[in-house]
Amino acid sequence: MHKNRFSRIGFILAAAGSAVGLGNIWKFPYITGENGGGVFVLVYLVTVLLIGMSIFIGEVLLGSNSHKDAVSTFEQLAPEGKKYWKYSGFSFLTGLLILSFYAVVIGWIFNYIVLSLTHLPATVGEAEKVFMGLLKENIGSQILYYSISFVIITYTISKGVKKGIEKVNNILMPALIILLLGMLVYTIQLPGFGQAVDFMFAPNFEKFNSSSIIIAVGHAFFTLSIGMVTILTYSSSLGKDTNIVKASLIIVAMDTIIAIVAGLIIFSVLFTNGAEPGKGAGLVFITLPAIFYEMGSVGNVLAVTFFIALAFAGITSAVSILEPTVMYLVERLKISRVKATYTTMSGLYFLGLLALLSNTNEYSDALTFGSKNLFDLFDFTSAAILMPLGGILVAVFVGYVMDRQIVENSLKPLMGNFFYSIWLISIRYITPIAITVLMLKEIGILKI
Repeated sequence: MHKNRFSRIGFILAAAGSAVGLGNIWKFPYITGENGGGVFVLVYLVTVLLIGMSIFIGEVLLGSNSHKDAVSTFEQLAPEGKKYWKYSGFSFLTGLLILSFYAVVIGWIFNYIVLSLTHLPATVGEAEKVFMGLLKENIGSQILYYSISFVIITYTISKGVKKGIEKVNNILMPALIILLLGMLVYTIQLPGFGQAVDFMFAPNFEKFNSSSIIIAVGHAFFTLSIGMVTILTYSSSLGKDTNIVKASLIIVAMDTIIAIVAGLIIFSVLFTNGAEPGKGAGLVFITLPAIFYEMGSVGNVLAVTFFIALAFAGITSAVSILEPTVMYLVERLKISRVKATYTTMSGLYFLGLLALLSNTNEYSDALTFGSKNLFDLFDFTSAAILMPLGGILVAVFVGYVMDRQIVENSLKPLMGNFFYSIWLISIRYITPIAITVLMLKEIGILKI
């Protein structure tokens, strides 16, 4: 049993911090506009409730019933003769792979906070040159900021649930929300705000197709930080009086609202300045800095605020990704939290360093395998294969393997018979099929 437990608010902010990551702020807005605006948002919300939410509640159910690390949770809750399910708990290894390159991206963000305070690039061309220079040539700066991100993540986890994870999320999540709301208040007054609303919410059926549904399923799944037992691990530190269904709904709502607000901010700024929306790293690190420059001193303030908010989102997610591994080492191998944290992060630091170097001109050839360098390979393997597999394992275990009485006693009083029946259908049938289709499409076996 844990000496340190999350408070109800602490759990909500920590789990929301895990869910609200970098993808929310730059990926969700773009895929919304690219796949039909309002009709995509509607389909996304349905898939969040039917698929993402069903596994999210499944992970919370597992953790809150066992109060143990992920491996011990599956072992404890599996029926006699099926203790091999404990190996499902090793889904936490997916998180380590993600963290190795995720910390590199957080390092880029730290670099851009400094850049925003000193000298923003004046044009998109200059901004592209600055970013590609950082990525391809400026190894020293990348390693410096990458190292800073690692130190912050490591120190936070080493302090434990109450003094580390909860404390950091209790500060960073409200700060992130305040920063985004402040930026939203400003951008509402911009000429491009109405266009941003249309881009994200006006139904455009010409852009919506079967692939849009798969994209909605994929983002609903990945945005909630499920499939790598992060939510399960956080839930194991919950008090018994927490309404896990209500808490899950609040977390999903926060995750979705923050993504929408971020989209309105970004596209209001873009459209006001006559720029076309780009995607991914190009949008955040190339297009936006040049636009912030054109806005003068206000742009500098917005740039610093935006990149600090982005850093907060990245750090809270990164911290959550590491916790399942540390908790496993502490509980199963009986080593101290500090030793578990620093041992894990020491090895991971060098793995991330290889991912960082694989983007550079000097080392890319040596660190490229087939068509993907190590950074892209880690990203693809975790997102397209390992996280979906982790999600399927949770769905099958909760839906078919776990004692039905435990599931019913935990959820029926909180959901009622009708919504419990819907959730059960989702976790047993809809979710495993949808995630399998998604995985087959991502790895290229299924063409839709």
